[in-house]
Amino acid sequence: MSDVELVIGGMTCASCAARIEKKLNRIGGVEASVNYATEKALVTATDVPTEDLIATVEKMGYTARVPAVEVAVAAPADAEVLALRTRLLVSVVLTVPVVVLAMVPAFQFDYWQWASLVLAAPVIVWGALPFHRATWLNLRHGAATMDTLISMGTTAAFAWSLYALFLGTAGVPGMEHPFRLTVEASDGSGNIYLEVAAGVTTFILAGRYFEARAKSRAGSALRALLSLGVKDVAVLRGGLETRVAIERLAVGDRFVVRPGEKIATDGIVEEGASAVDASMLTGESLPIEVSAGSQVVGATVNVGGRLVVTATRIGADTQLAQMARLVEQAQTGKAAVQRLADRVSAVFVPVVIVLAFGTLGFWLGGGADPSAAFTAAVAVLIIACPCALGLATPTALLVGTGRGAQLGILIKGPEVLESTRRVDTVVLDKTGTLTTGRMSLVDAAVADGVGEEQLLRLAGALEDASEHPIARAVADAGRAVGPLPPVTDFVALEGLGVRGTVEGHLVAAGRVVDDEWLPALPESLAETKAASEAQGRTVITVAWDGSVRGLLMVADTVKPTSAEAVARLRALGLTPVMLTGDNETVARSVAAQVGIDEVIAGVLPAGKVEAIEQLQSAGRVVAMVGDGVNDAPALAQADLGLAMGTGTDVAIEASDLTLVRGDLRAAVDAIRLSRRTLAVIKGNLFWAFAYNVAAIPLAAAGLLNPMLAGLTMAASSVFVVTNSLRLRRFTVPRDETPATPDPVATRQELQAA
Repeated sequence: MSDVELVIGGMTCASCAARIEKKLNRIGGVEASVNYATEKALVTATDVPTEDLIATVEKMGYTARVPAVEVAVAAPADAEVLALRTRLLVSVVLTVPVVVLAMVPAFQFDYWQWASLVLAAPVIVWGALPFHRATWLNLRHGAATMDTLISMGTTAAFAWSLYALFLGTAGVPGMEHPFRLTVEASDGSGNIYLEVAAGVTTFILAGRYFEARAKSRAGSALRALLSLGVKDVAVLRGGLETRVAIERLAVGDRFVVRPGEKIATDGIVEEGASAVDASMLTGESLPIEVSAGSQVVGATVNVGGRLVVTATRIGADTQLAQMARLVEQAQTGKAAVQRLADRVSAVFVPVVIVLAFGTLGFWLGGGADPSAAFTAAVAVLIIACPCALGLATPTALLVGTGRGAQLGILIKGPEVLESTRRVDTVVLDKTGTLTTGRMSLVDAAVADGVGEEQLLRLAGALEDASEHPIARAVADAGRAVGPLPPVTDFVALEGLGVRGTVEGHLVAAGRVVDDEWLPALPESLAETKAASEAQGRTVITVAWDGSVRGLLMVADTVKPTSAEAVARLRALGLTPVMLTGDNETVARSVAAQVGIDEVIAGVLPAGKVEAIEQLQSAGRVVAMVGDGVNDAPALAQADLGLAMGTGTDVAIEASDLTLVRGDLRAAVDAIRLSRRTLAVIKGNLFWAFAYNVAAIPLAAAGLLNPMLAGLTMAASSVFVVTNSLRLRRFTVPRDETPATPDPVATRQELQAA
């Protein structure tokens, strides 16, 4: 048994993916999943050569190939999107005057019908070419989709218009399309349908363009993830540092990482000690202390001293590359969500075609004039042409996403909306999602005879000379008390802390008590330290002149809106679950503050994906909210991924919804807006189909003249657009809007938050 990934080309709708999937699954020993959005097939095959799988797909008229290594990071199909945009813009420019001439009799000059032909012909032939190609491909395999109906309707309308112009009476000078609201029989020889054919083509092209633009972003998560890696590295060779491209780094090479630089690849620290910010990969809010013998991961940031690292894994073997594969597998493994229009069209399209031919046969069999019989048959195809149907999803999506953007919510495509309706569990990352992701001073304890203001001022001055994230939190708290005095004789010892002279005092601060660095704590402070660490806080011991003077407690603080957001998620019928790479103690403390009962802590990126899969296997439909690189695979695996816009590009690209604000309440707004937009789309589709169903009998009876057909088609389109515009009035309920805390707020304010 082997897993094979294939890149599929030539699919035009979700039904194409379903047809390929069905064909592959008919092969013995093959289990396939075809994703229309990513244009990939994930196949598990037993004793079936890959060449046979490719041949099966190609026999159906599509293309298939095994992706090369670089495919995962290749640019999206921008050429396809640009080509569609060009086709759409040209069609819009040519179609507008055709519609105006047909609908406004006052503008119908002597030869207006021939001008309409010149303008409409390129739209119907070149603009609709993708639909004609897809129709031919589908007909070769005995299938019919919306492409079939669009192509047949526009072709029939165009063909009859040519007949009426060249062989009928529609081409005479001064011919007019009178604006009548009457239902009457007609032989059709004086009627042209150019505005219908061109208008339908343009509307459907608009929908395809927006769909293609969304699909073109399918590989962005992988590109963003892999772009985190460094481009070059300082390798030690012969005792000298040589800057080389990352591709030339080999396992066993020793390389240098200076403070502030990214670590080039996975390895083991050989020399030096430092703090490494691995939050984007592990989700840990605290930097990790590393020294000789410690393992480090590529793309994490060295925030402390100089390191010499020996490379142990490079290229595709690194943790970063493995995460890229996780994201890709999660995306490819998603079940293709067929749009409602495509599902209904599986029945609707063949029925309409049969009705059209049935109408023709009925009229001819009844002895009617062939012209009248053909007019009725063509009218059936024209009236069934999905003009309002083409607008149903794009207009609601455009209005909904526009309103979402105003509220700080970015919806990536119509497939996303389907998931929001079914979600029953929302998994929340901790760092940067529920919490600020920044270390802040939350408490302080002082020894007898020491003032808290003096403790903050001296410790803040000392830590202000350090670049460590915890040191910055202490320095900010000290600066909130007043100006910080200067520091002399500053020394930083990795793993122990910092020391220097402030206002004549030899001040030391650190997390580890050491006889040569920090003296032992008094019993009262020792109890306070133990209690604070049990709550998941980081405790800094501050001493001067040989005695411990106090403790500073630092932690990642909960966002002021998180508790309200969790309550609102529950009100939507969702069960909140916290999923974090942080330790159990910290996770439980934060969960208690925001009102979450279920906590999954201490998990790495792969573990987050497994946790999502376990929830899904238990029958839950899962939404995931996160902001870090470590969340990207889980966001892709979840049924609905929501990324905080204040997070990394990788998380944003891997998600289905992006929350521009760093406010978790936006997740509630996003789900409510998505559900509302989905409801509008379904309403649009219902009325679009209802219009077709109601009008087809009139067309079959030969009682639908072109102007009435055009008017009713326009009316259905206006209804769809008007219904979609209701989304502009979508509002966000708020109990209150807490003020954003100042970065250097007092400790008491941060505690309250």
